[in-house]
Amino acid sequence: MMFGLLPGSPMLRFSSLLMLALGLMVLKACALNPATGDNDLVFMSENQEIALGREYHKEVVKQYEPFADQELQDYVQAVGEKVASVSHRGNLYYRFTVLDSPDINAFALPGGYIYIHRGLLTYMNSEAELAAVLAHEVGHVTARHAVRRHTSATLAGIFSTAVAVGTGQRAAADLASLLGQAVTRGYGREHELEADGLGASYLARAGYDPQAMVEVIGLLKMQQEFSDAVARESGDTPSSYHGLFATHPRHDTRLQQVVGQAVLQGGEGRVGREAFLAAIDNVDFGDSTQAGVRRGNRFYHKPLAFTVSFPDQWRILNYPSAVIGHTVLKDGFVQMTLEDLNKRITPEEFIRERLGVKKLRAGEPLSQSGLEGYTGIAPGGMAGGKLHRVGVVYYRRQAYIFRGWAEKQRGFDELDADFLASIRSFRPLRAEEQHLAESLKLKVHTARRGDTFARLASRSRIPNHPEAQLRLLNGMYPDGELSPGSRIKIVR
Repeated sequence: MMFGLLPGSPMLRFSSLLMLALGLMVLKACALNPATGDNDLVFMSENQEIALGREYHKEVVKQYEPFADQELQDYVQAVGEKVASVSHRGNLYYRFTVLDSPDINAFALPGGYIYIHRGLLTYMNSEAELAAVLAHEVGHVTARHAVRRHTSATLAGIFSTAVAVGTGQRAAADLASLLGQAVTRGYGREHELEADGLGASYLARAGYDPQAMVEVIGLLKMQQEFSDAVARESGDTPSSYHGLFATHPRHDTRLQQVVGQAVLQGGEGRVGREAFLAAIDNVDFGDSTQAGVRRGNRFYHKPLAFTVSFPDQWRILNYPSAVIGHTVLKDGFVQMTLEDLNKRITPEEFIRERLGVKKLRAGEPLSQSGLEGYTGIAPGGMAGGKLHRVGVVYYRRQAYIFRGWAEKQRGFDELDADFLASIRSFRPLRAEEQHLAESLKLKVHTARRGDTFARLASRSRIPNHPEAQLRLLNGMYPDGELSPGSRIKIVR
């Protein structure tokens, strides 16, 4: 038997009042969108939006170090300001930051904070392409997409609460939550296309060729094709650029329309290839010296003067706060983090006091390359209270902390020998290994007669698929070829 709400019941009255309050909130929250001219439903003022971006920015630079090349940072800032100054929100101070990451990505935060990963920069071939990506992200800011997404999520949460209170049924609340998520995610594609249209318009106003928006999408699609091919070969999951650039073909009719409209605005049609090549000449390619370099199954960090290895065929992820090795199937992980030493305690005491691991079994001291350490098996503490291997190695008044765990507990015994081997592989960097800890460099090269990508790849230091990557770097993937005298990018 089902029990419904009786007319006049307190719960029904409360639900009605909540929905009425929601309606009044919606009426008050309509604001004119500065970029589109439409009335948008937003629950955040411009000052609140800027404050939110400012707080998020602090978190971003904790997770990703800004790239330590001030000339390149200044160049990207200058290009970004050109497109931002002619945008619909030229009153904002925009901050464009190059992040020291080999990833192919860019993103925007509320209030004018915009980021581009160093990895994406290396695959571009002109200032206009750089301006296109930055203009696209500026479009997200001017159209207040983050604010509108925040409002959609807020409404979904309020509606979910109203349904839950009004019906008393958890299933209805869950349904409302799913509906709210569908509505929020549904904005994604339209927002990305809107950002493309606005970005192309800003490109034209700033004197750049709006067609660069299409060229960038072509570049990213080539990158996706290469990533898919490598993933199929290795059994990994391919990585992809976020948003519309990841799914939108360069010949898409709607994209061509928004770019075509921007072309009609006129402008100089600046491309700026030589200026861009000069700006990125000698930039780190792939991993950077400052953040640490992956070579095969070994990780080298020159500033901290250490190296550590992971089992053969494992993948290595490098984050500012941790280095993580994992199996191909992602069923086994080793995480290494770093903390300052503040007290003269033994590594075993460090595990018990600083890490809070009171019950440690199979404990044993570590002594490798003259370093002091300790390791053992902890009964819980990981997500879900999983059994895990913990280890600490002291080096230069810092504690290098290792945790190894299996995704499924029954696999721990099979993987524990690998966890222990990684911990024991940690040691100081040797003098003869210094060059292994240094990044590869992007160099601008004038193609000579007889140069081919195959010939250049044979002399390149790119460790994986050098010929394909050289073509990608120069927008000629999968089978483009060089002509003598052309200015190209190589890696040394």
